[in-house]
Amino acid sequence: DPVLWGVLVFVNLQAAFLSPPVAMSAFYLKGVSPPHVTLNQIFSGMMPYMVVIVVCMVIMYLWPGMTLWLPNYLYGGG
Repeated sequence: DPVLWGVLVFVNLQAAFLSPPVAMSAFYLKGVSPPHVTLNQIFSGMMPYMVVIVVCMVIMYLWPGMTLWLPNYLYGGG
C-alpha cells in the first residue's frame, strides 16, 4: 500500500533526523545549548524517543490497519 509505505518512510526519516550519524537535530541542539552540554548527553537524552519511534515503526509494519485506519476513514477507502 503506497500510503503505508509513505508513512513508514516518513517515520524512518524522523528516526534518521534524531540518530547518529546524521542527527541534524542533535547538532542543532549542541549549537544552541550551553558550552557544558556535550553531544553524549544530548544523544543519551534522545534515546528514549528513538526507542518509541522504533517500537511505533514495528507496530505500524506488523499491524498496517492501525496506520491506515484514519486515511481510509477520511477518504472513504473502507
